[in-house]
Amino acid sequence: QGRLVESGGGLVQAGNSLTLSCKVSDRSFSSHPMGWFRQGPGKEREFVAAISPSGLREIYSDSVKGRFTISRENIKNLLYLQMNNLNLEDTVVYFCAASRSFTTITELLNTAPKAPSEYAYWGQGTQVTVSS
Repeated sequence: QGRLVESGGGLVQAGNSLTLSCKVSDRSFSSHPMGWFRQGPGKEREFVAAISPSGLREIYSDSVKGRFTISRENIKNLLYLQMNNLNLEDTVVYFCAASRSFTTITELLNTAPKAPSEYAYWGQGTQVTVSS
């Protein structure tokens, strides 16, 4: 069972950028779709972005499309979320998550789930605070 550790959160001014990282301690990292989610106080966990095991497919929520970029370095077991043009509504805790592993070529190329229920492993979260 893998362990996920996020880093890179912090305080940033509106309009600026921040990059989150997620280190995964799992030898089969390259077979897992990965995702970023976020959650504010008293709110449900919200999908942000997901990437297929191969890295060739990326999907985004409408609220971050065009501003955030998800990427991965399979050789280093690292997942990233580049966040540009941050606004006050982006102030929440961000979580990285790993879905179950896949094996077929089609799955490895294309599988990038959006539903939190599709993800089996979660990090502890990292706080992002955007100030005006």
